[in-house]
Amino acid sequence: MNNRTGSEWSADVKTTGPVGEEPGSNLNRNAFILAIIIFVVTVGGWEWIVRYFEVPEMILPMPSAIITSLWKGIVSGIYLYHFMVTFIESLAGFGIGAVIGLLLGGLIGTSPLLERAFYPFVISLQTVPKVALVPIVIIWFGYGIGSKIAISATIAAFPVLANTIVGLRAAPREEIDLLTAYTASRWQIFRMVQLPQALPYILVSFDVAIVLAVIGSIVGEFVGAQAGLGFLILQRSLYFDTAGEFAIIILLSGMGVGLHLLINFVHHRIVFWNPQSTNQPPQH
Repeated sequence: MNNRTGSEWSADVKTTGPVGEEPGSNLNRNAFILAIIIFVVTVGGWEWIVRYFEVPEMILPMPSAIITSLWKGIVSGIYLYHFMVTFIESLAGFGIGAVIGLLLGGLIGTSPLLERAFYPFVISLQTVPKVALVPIVIIWFGYGIGSKIAISATIAAFPVLANTIVGLRAAPREEIDLLTAYTASRWQIFRMVQLPQALPYILVSFDVAIVLAVIGSIVGEFVGAQAGLGFLILQRSLYFDTAGEFAIIILLSGMGVGLHLLINFVHHRIVFWNPQSTNQPPQH
């Protein structure tokens, strides 16, 4: 018969650490190792297939050729210049689009009259392919950076607008009624109930909008531009420099991932009270 006291059992439990901590860390480590293995096998297989079957570089370049092109472009400074142009266009477009989406979404989401008046127009504009507006925006704003910012802002505004409206609508009705019973003003109801409820929706829309802003900048640069990574891709395609195009795509991917991680970091810091926001990635 075991005569150990409860305190002794408690001490043993504490020394073993939190339950589930070790399996969770093992899962993350195994996932990381698996991702590295998949990457190495994919790149290695790609390199071998191109070399073995002598695939023309114009059709499919070797990963080693892509890395070489990427390194030469970075060292020469040409990639950095065009990267910064696209980065500024995307960031400025995202900022303007987010402000427009927040303002319109806040007005429509908090006013039943404005919602009934404007929401049909919002739905109509949402169904229009934004790429179809690019030539018109180029005509209005020219070939400079302004047209790319306008295109990015147009594309980025709609997810923020839609999620802001949905988030404000999701506020618990009983909490609004309780504050109304205590003679709270509309601003107090917005600040204490509607805004905290809408913040997770808004920040998730930021994650989507920042990626769409990059896409908008690239599409605008394809149609007409004097600088930017999209402009550089078109230049590389004229000379059938497929390795250079892949190198630029790697830069664009890095930009998108970096902006996504930045928004995700801000999301977790602002919506710290929401367990889904702090423990899980945003769901799109």
